[in-house]
Amino acid sequence: MAERTTDAEVLAQELEKIGDRIVALEARIAVVEEVIPRLEVAAQTTARGMEEISSHWDAVYRAMRRAE
Repeated sequence: MAERTTDAEVLAQELEKIGDRIVALEARIAVVEEVIPRLEVAAQTTARGMEEISSHWDAVYRAMRRAE
């Protein structure tokens, strides 16, 4: 007689697969959470650099206007 898989066994197998996926997702989220602070620092540094460039261009523009 062939062994039959019960509904409970099928459910247990599916729950195990879902559990494995959740563990994998938690690992990926942990990596993302490590990266976010570094991205925030990089964004702030970029913003400060863009402000500095903008102020330099403003000075160039004012100098050009005075020359006219």
